[in-house]
Amino acid sequence: MNKSIKPRLIAMNLIQWAVWGAYLTSMGSYLASVGLATRIGIFYAMQGIVSIFMPTLMGIVADKFIPAQKLLGICHGLAGAAMLGAGFYGMTAGTEVSFGILFGLYALSVAFYMPTIALSNSVAFKILEQNGYDTVKDFPPVRVFGTVGFILAMLFVNFVTNGNGVQYQHSYNQFIVSGVLGLTMLLYCFTLPNCPCSTGAGEKQTMAERFGLDAFKLFKDRQMAIFFIFSMLLGVALQITNGFANPYISHFKEVPEFANSWGAQNANALISISQISETLGILLIPVAMRIFGIKRVMLIAMFAWVLRFGLFGAGNPGSGVWMLILSMIVYGVAFDFFNISGALYTNMRTSEKLQNSAQGLFMLMTNGIGATIGTLSAQAVVNHFVYNAAEPNWSAAWYVFAAYALVVAFLFMILFKAPKDITQKVA
Repeated sequence: MNKSIKPRLIAMNLIQWAVWGAYLTSMGSYLASVGLATRIGIFYAMQGIVSIFMPTLMGIVADKFIPAQKLLGICHGLAGAAMLGAGFYGMTAGTEVSFGILFGLYALSVAFYMPTIALSNSVAFKILEQNGYDTVKDFPPVRVFGTVGFILAMLFVNFVTNGNGVQYQHSYNQFIVSGVLGLTMLLYCFTLPNCPCSTGAGEKQTMAERFGLDAFKLFKDRQMAIFFIFSMLLGVALQITNGFANPYISHFKEVPEFANSWGAQNANALISISQISETLGILLIPVAMRIFGIKRVMLIAMFAWVLRFGLFGAGNPGSGVWMLILSMIVYGVAFDFFNISGALYTNMRTSEKLQNSAQGLFMLMTNGIGATIGTLSAQAVVNHFVYNAAEPNWSAAWYVFAAYALVVAFLFMILFKAPKDITQKVA
């Protein structure tokens, strides 16, 4: 085993997720400050829209044409340049931000960033396997540093202020931070070990194989089909708190009772407890999958989402701050037991030549179709109960989200049956 491999993959994950952490949980607050509160949902939905096709497309390219680690760097370079453009546009526009220009630059950035989530997983799996490591045992301790990077970026934009004393979490500066990190990742990826394409250039292929559509063969297996469908349904929940938690907590600054509370003034720092919890959740995955199996692990995640939303609805930064903190702690299980376990499960059930495409398919169902439906629906719910209401009622919106997660959990409990041997390949 090459002992230098893990530190290199740790650095990769650290930067990979810091790129996203710089703006993902705070962008909604900036958009609200420049008059785009009712369009927060479409910004977050764009991450889902591009995930419908871009991860799958990039998975095909990595399987057949460009080594995965190089493609990972190229995508980060393009995403970082566009995000820098969004940041500098925000700087010059001030409060007169054009939705079309800002959204266009942002959309171009996420179109190339979203595929990197699946690609970075594929690169880590491939390099670990090449060096004799067990991905189920050795990937989570590497991946946990991605969450560390996410947290560090969140805290940076929370506590650092610009020349006018405005926290980065409420300004365009968060985009500039993300863009710089993206360009750093471009350079770093080209130093990683090679992850050769799994399909030879001269190998005969069917039309489905040529375009990566053969990954959809996984749907022929009934339980894999159910797994992907519920991945989509639970993917609905993934971006809701990312889009609306910061504006929700920050709105308490306008409520006299909570205006001076630490939580209302430092929403991103409070939310960062979620990512701290996520680090623990990742480390629990190997033990949880061994003891409970994939079905129970996924169910635990689903019920954790119920608590995540319900506690948001009941809490506040004052006497109810303990409920917000508990919601943040629950998030680690809600996100990791679904997202990381799902990626591992997909990798174990898929043959080597389809693994990049299969990870892209998992992204399609979760961060693509699911997250798109979720964020657009969430914006409609929040608009109804908050932005377009005579008396804003954030709690009602959070309870709607909790009820949805509860229904999905019960349906999954009834319909999904995990295989006895999850290492048996489907395709």
